Formats: sequence, C-alpha cells, structure tokens
Amino acid sequence: MSQPRLPLTVISGYLGAGKTTLINRLLSEPHGQQLMVLVNDFGAINIDADLLVSAEKDTLLLSNGCVCCTIGGDLFMAVADALDRTPRPEHLIIEASGVAEPSKIANVALAEPDLRYAGIVTLADALNYRALAHDPLVGEQVKGQVRAADIVLLSKGSDQALLLELAVLANAPAMALSDDISVSELLLELNPDKAPDIAAHTHPAYTSWSAQEPREFSRARLLEKLESRPSGLYRLKGRLLGPDGGLELHVVGAQISVSACEQPSIGKLVGIGPKQSLSQDAIAQWWA
Repeated sequence: MSQPRLPLTVISGYLGAGKTTLINRLLSEPHGQQLMVLVNDFGAINIDADLLVSAEKDTLLLSNGCVCCTIGGDLFMAVADALDRTPRPEHLIIEASGVAEPSKIANVALAEPDLRYAGIVTLADALNYRALAHDPLVGEQVKGQVRAADIVLLSKGSDQALLLELAVLANAPAMALSDDISVSELLLELNPDKAPDIAAHTHPAYTSWSAQEPREFSRARLLEKLESRPSGLYRLKGRLLGPDGGLELHVVGAQISVSACEQPSIGKLVGIGPKQSLSQDAIAQWWA
C-alpha cells in the first residue's frame, strides 16, 4: 500500500527575520505530529534538554518524535533522506536561508511525486522591513519573499498599517506573531490554493564571512566594536568567549543584541551582506 504524499512547508524570510525562533517554537509545541525539519545549521536551534534523545553530526532526534537535520550541500538529497526514513515523518519543514527564493525551494514538491506542497510561510521583521523593502540593492528580493507567501508573519512587533501592506503584497493573510499564537496550527494546517511561483527572480550577489575567535570580550568592548561595523554588514551572529561566560551576539540591520550564553570552546562568527557594498576583506580588517 502506497504512503500518502508528504506535505512540505517552507519557512522563509530575509536575514534575521526570526525563522530559527519560529522553528524553536514549533518543535516545543504539543502538536502531536512527527515532524522533520531541515535547517541550514544547528547553531541557533535551542532544543530543550528534556526533548533531546540523541545527537549526531547532522541529525537531532527528539522525544516527541520530531527530527531536525541540516540540509548540507544538496537539498534534493536531504529530501530523499526524509522520504526514505522509517518511520516516515508526517510533515517536512524546510528553513530557507535568508537570501533564498522560497518558491525555488517549494518547487521541490512539484518535482518529487511523493511530496505535496503545503505552503510558504514568510516572516517579515517589523523593525527593519520598510527600510529593507526600499533598499535599492535588496528591496526587490525582500518583497519577492513576501509575494511568494501563503501566509506572512510579522515578527518583533505589531504594526497594523504594515500588516495591511504585507497582505496586499502577498495576496495572502498577514498577522503579527504574538506569544499566544500556536505556530503549529499556522504552519501545519495551511491549505494553499496556489502552486509556488516558478518564475526566476533576480537578486544581488552576497558576500559571506566567517571566523573563529579565540580572544575574550567584555560585553562593553563587544558592543563598542559592533557599533563600528562596516555599513554593508547587514547580518552578523555568533558566540564569543567572555570573562564570566559566553556572549551571544546578533546584528540585524541597525539592531544589535548581546546576551549571556554558555561559554563556547572557541568563539565563532558569521556575517553576510550585499557584495556591491561589502567585501570579505572589509569585514576581516574591521574585525581584526
């Protein structure tokens, strides 16, 4: 007897919009389904210790039956692994990178007969969306991610005028992602009435940079350093060594956050921005 087609949902949103936070909420909710979540890396996934059954190089197995895997270099291979898994998951969630076109990822569901397209969820950052949408380099890409959505979730605040703007642009529902919303009901019960757009959209090239950092930083010193970052460095995240424990940093546009975390064995940083206004050398020289 053949198995029903596996529903595929894509979580999209520009750099720093809150995709990983949404996935953390989804994995911790009592939705009762065996999910498989494909992410770009485990760095920001905050799995409750009580949920974690086992951890391998690229797979986390949770006690609620969910599985979290890294995509690696080949999306089709990661999807094939999901379809071959025994028992097969009940829903497949793919976290798109912040600069990806969600429709291209969702088209995997059209190419694979064992998958069923279950929608694109796009997050928009209430603090930064308007500036991004009007940015001459990335504006069309940011708006394109919204246009592709079957539902738009506004993170980091509520703005009724912006919600209306997003709903019109996406021709789909738009709502603020408040703490009392069940994200599993939103993500797992979508019934899109359209197929993902197969048209290709142009977007800028990006510069990415990463580094290991053995030095310790005080919070004050780190904040001072981040204030002088190159203007094109839109997204920066990582964990660094501190004198009294680790420091986790997040930079999204003009927003800077530094909080305490478990002390890492060595500091690690990842940054990204449009290549037209940012180079790896510029980031490296600033950080050094």
